[in-house]
Amino acid sequence: MKKIVALLGILALTVSCKTAGTASSDNTLKSAFKNKFYIGTAMSLPQVNETDTKSVEIIKNQFSSIVAENCMKSMFLQPEEGKFFFDDADKFVAFGEKNKMFIIGHTLVWHSQLPKWFFVDKDGKDVSAEILKQRMKNHITTVVTRYKDRVKGWDVVNEAIMEDGSYRKSKFYEILGKEFIPLAFQYAQEADPNAELYYNDYNEWHPGKVQTVIKMVENIKSRGIRVDGVGMQTHVGLDSPSISEYEKALVDYASAGVKVNVTEMEISALPSPWGTSANVSDTVEYQAKMNPYTKGLPENVKAEWENRYLDFFRLFLKHQDKIRRVTLWGVTDNQSWKNDFPVKGRTDYPLLFDRNDQAKPVVKKIIQLTKEK
Repeated sequence: MKKIVALLGILALTVSCKTAGTASSDNTLKSAFKNKFYIGTAMSLPQVNETDTKSVEIIKNQFSSIVAENCMKSMFLQPEEGKFFFDDADKFVAFGEKNKMFIIGHTLVWHSQLPKWFFVDKDGKDVSAEILKQRMKNHITTVVTRYKDRVKGWDVVNEAIMEDGSYRKSKFYEILGKEFIPLAFQYAQEADPNAELYYNDYNEWHPGKVQTVIKMVENIKSRGIRVDGVGMQTHVGLDSPSISEYEKALVDYASAGVKVNVTEMEISALPSPWGTSANVSDTVEYQAKMNPYTKGLPENVKAEWENRYLDFFRLFLKHQDKIRRVTLWGVTDNQSWKNDFPVKGRTDYPLLFDRNDQAKPVVKKIIQLTKEK
């Protein structure tokens, strides 16, 4: 009889543990946003290789979409012409498939983190327009075809427009003019007609940039070439942009008949260094002033930072019909690129999970927002 009672006790405990586990898994970002939009994160190499085990568990539990932080940029994929390196990108895509995630490739055409050979001939001179077109086509076709029907969306062109609406004077632009952008989308569409294709940029709320991006999207679509989304990177601080500025840009992009993708979000709690003194003798003061919270955020700054995240997520929920996904640029504060940018050694706190791989209180509050009417 005692054995039966003991067995019943163990059974009850097991059931209660399973029930508790289910409740816990339901209370995640992934489940909260399931019927609204994808919620994602960028993956670094230690996560792709699954050596950073704690943050990998966070990714599996909390996110429904992933993007490659670095391993799909052209300098890593094709360091020498015709010699492709796919090992890391293959692992990234396999991780996404194994965990049933919406996989984003980043990025096919970008003026930065590009191999040196891409624009020059054997004598180091700029290549002709025809050769650059061929190199673009070969890179895009090889990469997109390899992951056809596996990578679900591509940042096709990244950061080609300036804040005033002019085109960035990159080598792509100098050699091919504005045409390099529709060509990139055409090559990507031909390589995988089913993948979603995006234009991605930062400071994406500036009115001049918004107007030019919309004209560009409309022009490309008028040629029968698809542009499915505009990526709003959303590298923001506590003060800028205002929610109303950001909302106007979001609504304007959507009016061009594309989905909005929030692609690289983080909110820096640190003061912006732009416009500070460039006097060499001010370096020490500058460093201290630009790195004020080396041991954690003061409570008032923490509250301001948290409210800023909640304001943005309220906005995303308000416009969920226009939004395809919201992606954070990293998992934990420890891995954020903002720690050393633009001042070496800065300590920032821009992401949803802390340096100990723990969810910050704001995560629960964001989840709660999805349950409000």
